[in-house]
Amino acid sequence: MIKKGIDIFSRVFVGGLFIFSGLIKLNDPIGTKIKLEEYFDVFAADFGSFFEWFIPVALPLGMVLIVLEVVLGIAVLINYKMRTATWILLLLMIFFTFLTFYSAYFNKVTDCGCFGDAIPLTPWESFYKDVILMVFVLHLFWHRGRFEPMFRNRPGHFIIGAVTVVSFAVGVYAIQHLPYIDFRPYKIGASIPDNMIAEETPKLEYTFKGPDGELIESDKYLMPDAGYEYVSSRVANPEKSTPKITDYQVLSIEGEDFTQESFDGAKLILVFYDTQKANKEHIKDIVDLVNGLESSIKPMVLTSASEGDFEALRHEYQLAVPYYQTDATVLKAMIRSNPGVLLFKHGIVLGKWHHNDVPSSETVNGLAK
Repeated sequence: MIKKGIDIFSRVFVGGLFIFSGLIKLNDPIGTKIKLEEYFDVFAADFGSFFEWFIPVALPLGMVLIVLEVVLGIAVLINYKMRTATWILLLLMIFFTFLTFYSAYFNKVTDCGCFGDAIPLTPWESFYKDVILMVFVLHLFWHRGRFEPMFRNRPGHFIIGAVTVVSFAVGVYAIQHLPYIDFRPYKIGASIPDNMIAEETPKLEYTFKGPDGELIESDKYLMPDAGYEYVSSRVANPEKSTPKITDYQVLSIEGEDFTQESFDGAKLILVFYDTQKANKEHIKDIVDLVNGLESSIKPMVLTSASEGDFEALRHEYQLAVPYYQTDATVLKAMIRSNPGVLLFKHGIVLGKWHHNDVPSSETVNGLAK
């Protein structure tokens, strides 16, 4: 009875976690692509430049890994080809556990992206999560021979095939448009100026060595003349004392700060991470949108491209809009589209559109009223 209970729990825990992780990433495959590129950059610097070869294929590789997570989760829940499924699970877990340990120990990647932006984890939290998960994956692997499939071959094949096709379709749609659910601090309805302010002031917690040599934790600084020796201190409320947005900054080409200007009144924000990699198919639609704006809505381009690169694109498409420099990482967090369109009013995000879904000027004018 206990053995059966452990088997069921292992299947449900591993399968459920893999499905949850995969679905979170299917919501935002571009986020997974960005995270993989970050890992490849780190590995290229630490292990060899050949990892740079993977950067151009980060998106398709990420999609395969995401769909594999969902499919493996379903396979474990229905006991589908457990001998093969558990081998793949084990190999994946060895790889991911190494990845999270390496990131944590050497402080290389501060967020593994295991659950996308929905549940940010520190590197050590990610590693401990993988260690716990590995215990149950090993249980499934060791006892894989006693898991009987719930369905005969044909229904089982159909379920796995359908899950694969649907997962790819969901992910491709998110890539071609925007994430279904936006977990980032630039989501529609969010106030960027408010998100740049911490909820609380930092609360320090001190550790002292007392007169008898014992370690004492205190939220007050204990004076040395009373026999207390300072050991260390830490911020007790890091999540609430750190703003959700810490790096949003808008600079002119000359270096003048226009961050506050981007929050004044209604602003149509056109985002270009990289003009050379930007999708050019709908830039004319963006130009038409700009030309149809009411005078109360001021357009601004935010880009991380060089002045020369953006000037070339600007003249090619007659995009007569002032442009400003913003960090590429910030732009990718703002919108998963290159180019992308956002509408701000007093710093509140009223709308976000992928370049495949450029809105009409009537839509934007109506939202900004």
